[in-house]
Amino acid sequence: MTAATDPIVGQIARADSRRRLRFRTVFAITWIVIIGAFLLWLLSIDRFDPEFIGQQMPYILGGAPLTVIISIISIGLAIVLALVGAMGRLSKVAPIYAIASLYVSVVRGTPLIVQILFVFLALPQLVPEASRVPAIILGIFALGFNYGAYMTEIFRAGIQAVPSGQREAALALGMSERRIMFRIVLPQAVRIVTPAMGNEFIAMIKDSALVYVLGVQELLWRARTIGTANFRSLETLLLAAAVYWVLTIILSYFQERLEQRMRRGDR
Repeated sequence: MTAATDPIVGQIARADSRRRLRFRTVFAITWIVIIGAFLLWLLSIDRFDPEFIGQQMPYILGGAPLTVIISIISIGLAIVLALVGAMGRLSKVAPIYAIASLYVSVVRGTPLIVQILFVFLALPQLVPEASRVPAIILGIFALGFNYGAYMTEIFRAGIQAVPSGQREAALALGMSERRIMFRIVLPQAVRIVTPAMGNEFIAMIKDSALVYVLGVQELLWRARTIGTANFRSLETLLLAAAVYWVLTIILSYFQERLEQRMRRGDR
């Protein structure tokens, strides 16, 4: 690059920077205008009581940490089940492949709320000891079991995305199939599916609200209980929705940063 082209490159870079800044500014202003107009409209409604929100906010927000904890443990369980399921879906042993495929088909073919209620209400009829298990544990199991089936396909695609030449080279070096899977294939597959796992965790934060039907005192349970008792469901459910929204925005930000870092690593 010659000295004569340096000013041109600098001008292009500055113009691009100004263009991005204008875009972000308009983006932020649009959000502020829409959200501000919505809040002003709410405040103009006589039946809307912002003071009630202020009074009950500490109690409702107290359920947010439990929501996050439930989601973290559930996604951890889902990852374990997804790894096992993906290995089964890739197995050449017919019974193992059939079991893994049945797991994915049944879970993906039934609603999550039905699975949660089945674990809480129907499972104790099959396994009496389950009636003594805390509701929060049953809820975590149901969430992890459900997401494990969906993530099975994600992990299977990630494993298949690893170039087959690496497996062939490892076989030529005398490595066993087990070592190839755990030392070469899985580490690369996990890197490939990490962005998708981030999306699943964000979705898990929202779907964790369904465990309120089990009486788990997480965010939605608190908002619904207080709102119903005081005939103020509008206020409490809006607050709960806002908290879920903020949580997903925060997680989406960190996921985007993680994806950017991984792309730099790939380059």
